[in-house]
Amino acid sequence: MKDLDLFQMALGLDDKWIVSKSEFKPAEKRLDIYLDFAPGQQFPCPECQMDARVHDTEEKTWRHLNFFQHEAYLHARVPRIRCIEHGVKQIAIPWARPHSGFSLLFEALIMSMADQMPVAAIAELVGETDKRLWRIIKHYVEQDLGRQDLSAVRRVGVDETSTKRGHNYVSLFVDMDTGKVIFVTEGKDSTTLQAFKDHLVKHGGAAERINDFSCDMSPAFITGIQEHFPAAHITFDRFHVMKLLNKALDEVRRQEQACEPMLKCSRYIWLKNKGNLSAKQEKKLSSLSLLNLKTARAYRMKLAFQTIFTYDGHLGIYELKKWYSWAIRSRLEPIKVFARTLKVHWDGIARWFITKLTNGLLEGLNSLVQAAKARARGYRSTETFKLMIYMIAGDLGRLST
Repeated sequence: MKDLDLFQMALGLDDKWIVSKSEFKPAEKRLDIYLDFAPGQQFPCPECQMDARVHDTEEKTWRHLNFFQHEAYLHARVPRIRCIEHGVKQIAIPWARPHSGFSLLFEALIMSMADQMPVAAIAELVGETDKRLWRIIKHYVEQDLGRQDLSAVRRVGVDETSTKRGHNYVSLFVDMDTGKVIFVTEGKDSTTLQAFKDHLVKHGGAAERINDFSCDMSPAFITGIQEHFPAAHITFDRFHVMKLLNKALDEVRRQEQACEPMLKCSRYIWLKNKGNLSAKQEKKLSSLSLLNLKTARAYRMKLAFQTIFTYDGHLGIYELKKWYSWAIRSRLEPIKVFARTLKVHWDGIARWFITKLTNGLLEGLNSLVQAAKARARGYRSTETFKLMIYMIAGDLGRLST
């Protein structure tokens, strides 16, 4: 079999195109493949699909998959046809998309690596600039975003993640039923909810069809949800609630430590779950818990609060009310402050016993995003950071070779 026939088969060309020539340059580690069409060939109009004669041609080149360790390039005279109805039009070619500079197979390779490797590392591997590769990623992610159908979205989680050191954030909106990021926008204030609403409506969803939101107690998120999604119920993330209680417990310890030196260096034994304690820490916790300490009393209240979340429905809400009454009379000021916070956000916290929604899913996605950011040593712009989030947490732009 001749090399031209082999390339013809490997490229999967239709009968309108042939491989006319190839040039192999070992010293330059380069293979050039030239494509052409027969004289008198007609091509379909991209508007009406009716065959039309060639009006003129333009020489173009595309980077293709490497031939072993050699860079490969495709060259062709790309025709413009003259359609009777639509005038002169550039035809669609089967091996590349318009204005790309890369073959479809090369782009598929880049997209398959992009959610596993930093783009800068891919660029070095394939010998291209990262800017050109980001253009590929942007095209396919935005293409998938444009095709989104959000008409079935009913339950949404929202959380923020940092784009870089300092106070730079993007907000992630997740479909809690599919576990996928469906929207990313800059900031973490109430305007992010307006941006999400606009995106939702644009893609077939409706604000009035959103039944539940899961979020932390951020006033900005609460205000935005109440303003733009008035029919939605808010469920406050129970892990965030526990974080506030742990903060109150630690404050009790800090205050008591001033007159009880035995509490020094004991912070983490009170804050960790029992199953995560070392044998030495567990022994120290047991001995301290037996003493008549305010910290030990606050710790027992923490354990009782954790137990409440093992109940369902109205029983859980009943136990939550009992715990609140206990806490507000506890004479432990940090615990009483937490109890007042509980009262202010009662509906959202009690709602958990109905929906069981938690931001644990978002925390997991956030970990994936931050791990990707660490591998890449950061992103040069918020735009590229958002594209990567869509890829790794939204399954958008994924292609296969």
